[in-house]
Amino acid sequence: MTEAHQHTSHHDDSHGHHQSHDDSGQAEILDLDAEVLAEHIASITAWLPLKSEPRQVVDLGCGTGAGTFALLDRFPEAHVTAVDTSAGHLQLLREKAYARGVQERVRTLQADLNTNHWPDVGTPDLVWASASMHHMADPDRALRSVHDLLAPGGLFAVVELAGFPRFLPADAPEDRPGLEERAHAATDSFHAEHVPHRGADWGPMLTAAGFTVQDERTITVNIEAERGEAIGRYAYGSLRRIRDVAAPALSAEDLAALDRLLDTDGPHSILRRDDLVVRTERSVWAAYRA
Repeated sequence: MTEAHQHTSHHDDSHGHHQSHDDSGQAEILDLDAEVLAEHIASITAWLPLKSEPRQVVDLGCGTGAGTFALLDRFPEAHVTAVDTSAGHLQLLREKAYARGVQERVRTLQADLNTNHWPDVGTPDLVWASASMHHMADPDRALRSVHDLLAPGGLFAVVELAGFPRFLPADAPEDRPGLEERAHAATDSFHAEHVPHRGADWGPMLTAAGFTVQDERTITVNIEAERGEAIGRYAYGSLRRIRDVAAPALSAEDLAALDRLLDTDGPHSILRRDDLVVRTERSVWAAYRA
């Protein structure tokens, strides 16, 4: 997920690709993202159209390691270089690697991928970029950089959110039905200015950078709340992160209703609801270095 972000929803900023002013809060969202969507991440790694099992993997904009550990699980002989701008996220990733006993298979690298000079990450067989490419200041240059560092015949997997997660039923909350959609709509102008490549079709850009696009797919995510209390915390963290961005464009009534959802001690807290569902889509492009 990026990367990022600029003071808004975790998916806007999901993987710490740009330094966040709220590293710890963002790390919590990234960990929840990994926990709630673990099966979907695993399904993407299993789908990758690889010609042979990769030994050297790079995770660009790795965040706290959701992709890194999914790749390590999927490819037991692989070593992963995990790249991010956030020192805090990389520290958490290293701690997880030690806890899982895979520290010898992980190398962390702090780097800003928006510069002209990328660090030496070797010659990987597979590069994975989940929710990080849309935060690149110059995506075309970044794609060319990935093309040049891949081994001949290597695969580049671009994973992007096709839609921000939704959690509430359409008729919720009871006093302000449709609030969640209005809150997301209220962030549109911010995202258009600060994250202009969000929602882009990466296929033509990959082709222009010299890749051969092998396949692409969109994965629908629909996870019901009974799957675990983590969904409540995930919903809370997601809405809390967009609250300040959405606030100027929301009516007073909507903002008050949103704040009631975010009041963890109040009777209307989103953490008390039993009707939450994680609904989103992820798009994946798999492209070979020609």
